[in-house]
Amino acid sequence: MAKHSIEFKKKIVLEYLDGKGGLPYLSKKYGLGSNSQLRKWIDAYNAFGDEGLKRSCKRTEYSFEKKISVVELYLSSEISYQDLAIQEGLSNSSMIAD
Repeated sequence: MAKHSIEFKKKIVLEYLDGKGGLPYLSKKYGLGSNSQLRKWIDAYNAFGDEGLKRSCKRTEYSFEKKISVVELYLSSEISYQDLAIQEGLSNSSMIAD
């Protein structure tokens, strides 16, 4: 089971987007521990809407060509792995970073 519900994530993301607090304030207010988790939720919500806040239970298989393509894009550009994951439609940016 996910640590935080979709409703909880969306509530905080919408507070941020509505200008009701910055990353440090909202992260502390809701006990997230770090700003990075909230930043990931915001990026996922902006890219995919409510679907971006859902924890995916399906295991997606990527072809060798797709994997090479993503790695080459990461190495040849100055894009962050989080932004690259969003650009390529990957719901979990840690797949690139690991």
